[in-house]
Amino acid sequence: MSKQSQEKKRHSDGLSPTEEILLTALFGQELYGVQIPQAISEVSNGARKMGVGTLYPTLHKLEKKGFISSRWGDEIREERGGARRRYYKLTGEGQAALEAVQSFRTRLLEWHPI
Repeated sequence: MSKQSQEKKRHSDGLSPTEEILLTALFGQELYGVQIPQAISEVSNGARKMGVGTLYPTLHKLEKKGFISSRWGDEIREERGGARRRYYKLTGEGQAALEAVQSFRTRLLEWHPI
């Protein structure tokens, strides 16, 4: 097995469907917490929903794995009228994990027994 294959396998190990959806939502963009379930709901025409009870623990787990990073927004609480926003974005490790899962799905769809 090549080093790249080993790396892709390592990245895809233990990636849950919820984690995959969150990584996909963050692909190529930085979003703050509440925007993520909003994007999922809008893209699925309301068929998929994610509550904060699932969202934040999953984001924390992805950050611990090194698949996403986060930062506090620069806005002042008084400017927003509420709590500061925490922004999330995909890391290189997260992108590799997402690509590994998508590659597996593509190969599985294309697989035909002889």
